[in-house]
Amino acid sequence: MIKSKQAIDDGILIEVQGDINFSTSPALRAELMSVLQSAPSRLIVDLSDVAYMDSSGVATLVEAMQVQRQKNNKIVLCALQPRVSGIFQISRLDSIITIVESREAAVNA
Repeated sequence: MIKSKQAIDDGILIEVQGDINFSTSPALRAELMSVLQSAPSRLIVDLSDVAYMDSSGVATLVEAMQVQRQKNNKIVLCALQPRVSGIFQISRLDSIITIVESREAAVNA
């Protein structure tokens, strides 16, 4: 699930790969919660290598957002493929989670 983790000036950048669905989202959740235990002021999630995400994947990212917000920290999703981006638009989650076009934009967000 998590392809790489990288420290950035004010947080952590993670790259996720593969489909995020009912079978894989528990592993992603566990990895994200492990990363969030260090309370990074900003978590950037690069989804460029995720072609498909179902509602369990969305719920996993919403939970990560809630953990970050409870600590007054940020989460930024970046580089979503059109199919994944559409899920966030249809559910209107794009209005509560920061989503940007590229990793560079996320680092500067």
